[in-house]
Amino acid sequence: MKVDKKNVLKTLNPNRVWIPVLIGVAIVAYLFYQDDSVTLENLSLIFTAQVVPVTLAFIVLFARDVGYVYRIRTITGERLSWKSSIYVIILWEFASAVTPSVVGGTAVAVFILMKEGLKLGKALAYTMITAIFDNLYFVVMAPIVFLLAQGTIFPENAGVETQLGRSLPTLFYISYSLIAAYTLIMAFAVLINPRWFKWLLLKITSIKWLRKWRPDAYEQGEEIMIASRELRGKNVRYWLKISLSTFFIWSARYAMLNCVIEAFTDQNFLEHITIFARQVVIWITMLISPTPGSSGTAEFIFTQFFKEDLGSVTFISNIFWRLMTYYPYLFLGAIILPRWIKRVFFHKRKKA
Repeated sequence: MKVDKKNVLKTLNPNRVWIPVLIGVAIVAYLFYQDDSVTLENLSLIFTAQVVPVTLAFIVLFARDVGYVYRIRTITGERLSWKSSIYVIILWEFASAVTPSVVGGTAVAVFILMKEGLKLGKALAYTMITAIFDNLYFVVMAPIVFLLAQGTIFPENAGVETQLGRSLPTLFYISYSLIAAYTLIMAFAVLINPRWFKWLLLKITSIKWLRKWRPDAYEQGEEIMIASRELRGKNVRYWLKISLSTFFIWSARYAMLNCVIEAFTDQNFLEHITIFARQVVIWITMLISPTPGSSGTAEFIFTQFFKEDLGSVTFISNIFWRLMTYYPYLFLGAIILPRWIKRVFFHKRKKA
C-alpha cells in the first residue's frame, strides 16, 4: 500500500476544521430559519436540562473514548503504549471529522499507526480489522433494533417524505445491503481466504473493459494477504475482547443521545429503544454522506427523525448532540496535531 505522506498531512491540516464548521453552522442556520417552532423561548429551554442525564451523557462519552483507546491497544497486541493509543484515537477521530464518511480514512489511519512505530503490514491489518468490526456492529444490530423498535424506527413526519421522496426505508435497505455485503466479503477475505479474494479480483479485472483497474486490484489483493498474515493465529480471547469492546463503544455512542434527550424530556423504556434504534439508521445514512464528518447531513437527518417526538426541544437536542459527539474531536485534533507531528517526526521510533 502506498501511503502518500504529503496527502495524509494535507488531510490532517488543522486549518481544515473550518470547512465542516462552516457547513454545520450553515445547516443549523437554515434549520433555525425555516422552522417556525424554533424561537428564543424554545432556545432558552437549554437551561432547563436536568443535571443527572447531562452528567450521564458526559460519563458515557468519556467511557466510549476509553473504550476506543482500550480497543486499539488490544487490536495491536499492546504494541502501542497507552499514550500512543490516545494519540491514535484523537487523530483518527479528527481525520474522520475532516473527511467525508463515504471516502473513508484508511490511508490516514495506516499512516498514523506507522508513525507510532508499527510496520506497514501490522498497521494495515489493524486498520482493516477495526473497520470490519465497526461495520459488523451495524450489520448485526440493525435487525435486532428493527425487532425491538416494533415498526417505529422510521419517522412518519411529512418533512422526511417531502425532502427524501418517500424513499428513506429504501435508502436504508440499499445502504445496509451494500455495507453488509462489503463487510462480509472483507471479513472472509482477511480472516478466511485472502488468496481466493485476490484471485477473484484479478479474474474480474481480466474482463476487457475492466483491465485498467487490474493494477489496483493486484495491489488490493496483496494488501489483503499481508493483513491476513499479520492476523493469523490470534486466539479466541483476542477476538472476544475486540468484539466486546466494539459492542461497548458503539452502544455507548448511541446511549449518549438517549441521555441528552432524557435531559429535556421524559421518555419511557420503549421510547428509549426507538431513539437508540433510529441512531442505527441515522449512522448508516451518515456513512454515505459527501460532507466532511457528515457535517450538515447529521444535523438535517436528526431533525427529520426526532422533530415529531421531541417538538420544541428538537433544535437544542440536535445542537447538544453534535457539540458533544463531533466538534470536540474536531478542535482537540487540531490542538493535538502539531504536538504529535513534533513527537513522531523529530524523534526516531523503532518499528514494532
